[in-house]
Amino acid sequence: MSTNILMPALSPTMTVGKLAKWLKKEGDEVKSGDILAEIETDKATMEVEAVDEGFIAKILVPDGTEGVPVNTVIAVLSATKGEVVEAPKAAPAPAPVAVTPPAPVAAPVVAAPVAAPAPAAAEEDRVFASPLARRMAKQAGVDLAGIKGSGPNGRIVKADLEKAPVAPVAAPAPAAAAKPAPAPAVAGAYKAVPNSNIRKVIARRLTEAKQTVPHFYLNSNIEIDALLKLRAELNARSSKDGPGAFKLSVNDLIIKACALALRRHPNVNASYTDAAILIYDDVDISVAVAIPDGLITPIVRKADEKGLPAISNAMKELGAKAKAGKLKPDEYQGGGFSISNLGMFGIPEFTAIINPPQGAILAVGAGEKRAVVKDEAIVIATMMTVTLSVDHRVVDGALGAQFLATLKGLLEDPLSLLL
Repeated sequence: MSTNILMPALSPTMTVGKLAKWLKKEGDEVKSGDILAEIETDKATMEVEAVDEGFIAKILVPDGTEGVPVNTVIAVLSATKGEVVEAPKAAPAPAPVAVTPPAPVAAPVVAAPVAAPAPAAAEEDRVFASPLARRMAKQAGVDLAGIKGSGPNGRIVKADLEKAPVAPVAAPAPAAAAKPAPAPAVAGAYKAVPNSNIRKVIARRLTEAKQTVPHFYLNSNIEIDALLKLRAELNARSSKDGPGAFKLSVNDLIIKACALALRRHPNVNASYTDAAILIYDDVDISVAVAIPDGLITPIVRKADEKGLPAISNAMKELGAKAKAGKLKPDEYQGGGFSISNLGMFGIPEFTAIINPPQGAILAVGAGEKRAVVKDEAIVIATMMTVTLSVDHRVVDGALGAQFLATLKGLLEDPLSLLL
């Protein structure tokens, strides 16, 4: 007896994926929990575990195949080694029908002029289904022609799809090599680098955020000499290795300070919807991490409740997973506030684009020696500029300013982070 291995849905937004690499080959024995393949989703590259035992009888989708729909059969597992299995047949495609633009949902029904009668065969082959039912059928690989509709005049609706058995669909042929990008208007040689799924999602989300979210910006100059001194003292107290070891970064201290400031100003830890502003109970902070394909934001959960060593170790683990493409969906989906820090690259200050649906993001610049005025005298201090990008639908100017003032106070009096 054989078992089909399907392309899994590894995130709520995933409809297709890239089969990046098979870690098993035909004939290999598979046990439950074994890693079968690496799948590149719209968020990250993730490992797929086996849930059944047997032998890889046939691989239907080779390494590197892009655009594989969810629920596509990618391989067949047999009960015994050497068993001959056949590739699953594709569900028969419905007969071609004339495509007409759908009517607006709220439009009244108006009698249309009587058209010339279509050939009887074409009328019999036409399948009547709601747009939602057609989309569900396409994603699940179900042939609408074999389903009896329960809607008006036999129309197939969502409930009919939920009751219908899912037939396996044939593996797609390997994608043809992409055509080279058109030559730029300017002369000169160039190399076309295909966009990964992650890069496409970044481009779409940031374009949407910049075009639809009304950003405004607030910045603050923060003296961090006391913060740097406390960091050095705490790191000196850490053991060199072992379960209690830690090495704090400035970013770890900023995460903790932001978490405490958000707890004091909960309306900043929020998102906008047309119906209501959502104020989150937990302080979950997304932290931008650079990866080869762009950017991803793993989340420090309940950061206000964590101590500095716990935040530091969590960020090291999440950062390593992000760069290896091994983050799980629950480690990067969600969060109510973001931090983007380019200080380690020497950038003195910058503005960041809000990570929707969050209401704010903090851009952190480098700490640098500057001349400042203290008690009517010019002195040298280590200053850091931070810029808060805010969704004006969620947070107004006064609230944003109050949040930054609290953050500044916490970072300039860093012992308060330990209380």
